[in-house]
Amino acid sequence: MVPPPISDDRSTGRLEGATAMERCAALAFAAGAKASAPMHYRVFSVGCRVITSMIDQREIVVLLNDDARFAFPFGDGYWSLLLDRSFVYEGEVERFLLSISDVDYCFVDGGANFGFWSVLASSRPFGSHPVVAIEASSANAEKLKRNTVLNGDRFKVLRRAIGSTTGNQVWLSSAKHEAFRVGESNGSAGESVEMIALDSLIDQGLVSPGQSLVIKLDVEGMEVEAAKGAKQLLENDTVVIVEDHGADRAHTVSRYLLNRTPCRLFVFDPASQRYERLSDVSMLDRIKTSTVFGYSIFATNSSAWAEGIRSILPSTRH
Repeated sequence: MVPPPISDDRSTGRLEGATAMERCAALAFAAGAKASAPMHYRVFSVGCRVITSMIDQREIVVLLNDDARFAFPFGDGYWSLLLDRSFVYEGEVERFLLSISDVDYCFVDGGANFGFWSVLASSRPFGSHPVVAIEASSANAEKLKRNTVLNGDRFKVLRRAIGSTTGNQVWLSSAKHEAFRVGESNGSAGESVEMIALDSLIDQGLVSPGQSLVIKLDVEGMEVEAAKGAKQLLENDTVVIVEDHGADRAHTVSRYLLNRTPCRLFVFDPASQRYERLSDVSMLDRIKTSTVFGYSIFATNSSAWAEGIRSILPSTRH
């Protein structure tokens, strides 16, 4: 019999349904997150593996806000950072989405993983927006479906890999759920998955023609191919939040969007605490200080979206 999940409320730190050993583990995860923060959480997952080897496998459901429940395996080396109440996941994305909570748009979560942003974007504090969550991994997609069930089946789940075309089968492999990559099988463990171009979402009736869209892309090296498959959407009332990884000192994704699409680009600048226009990729040499994380680039061809991004007030949270 599967035990009921542990419950954690981020606003209060209240942990329910946990044994004494699991409470100690939760405290260790939170402490480990704080201790590893200056090192960009490099050793956090190692500590998680050590601790989880000593406890039973359980699910934990974290209350992100009063209308957002997010489940993942207790002790997961990526999402257990949430057990540190001071940890903010992709704060520049959170701040942007909260600033447009009253705007009528559909959220497309590309590379949704377990559905963190799908859960939040569809929640009341973020505006209860319709969401299409796209995830390539079958294992991740099952956890993504679990999270839509936990939240009243309020967003759609599509198991596909995002690329430049629709219909081709591609090979997906990884040792970590947050780092699946598309490539050749070469005898490696993995699975085959169908590719989808974002422009085809209109033909499939998943988004409406002319509908305002916010598309978040975290597709592990396939960002340029995804942009090539979204030419029609990029010309419309759309803002794309795309990852430009800190390890890529050539800033390939941002360079492509600047030179090959009609989009204006913005990036959150820690120096000014504002979203600044990115007219030259050399600005990223200063902003991308970590080679471990991805940095969110906001790209849009819409004057309204561009003005909205520029008008976000400076952050008071560092």
